[in-house]
Amino acid sequence: MDSSNDKIKTIDEYIKTFPKEVQIILEKMRRTIREAAPQAQEAISYHMPVFKLNSKNIVYFAAFKNHIGFYPIPSGIEPFKKELFSYEQGKGSVQFPFDAPIPYDLVKKIVSYRVKESLEGSIKGRK
Repeated sequence: MDSSNDKIKTIDEYIKTFPKEVQIILEKMRRTIREAAPQAQEAISYHMPVFKLNSKNIVYFAAFKNHIGFYPIPSGIEPFKKELFSYEQGKGSVQFPFDAPIPYDLVKKIVSYRVKESLEGSIKGRK
């Protein structure tokens, strides 16, 4: 990665490094995640925006040359495999190409799932 990315400390700073049309998509991703996880904290980790809940990363997202990378950690992919089948995937990641509509409703469902999973994990951890 470019060493200038080491200076990025906020999601606002991250988004401003991209062309305007990509900034619009990144802002909408951010709002979509925020709607599903209003209590989550924003941060930058691994040079990408991340939302954290109970000190744990729940989802990351990032812009690349031809797509938005969305990283709901491996557990956030499996329950949505049928809905994600048409997208390029890796372990815990999915690529939403710029030449197709971003499935914001699906992103919101996945984030909601990760929030629930995180909250349930916190409750179990206290027993």
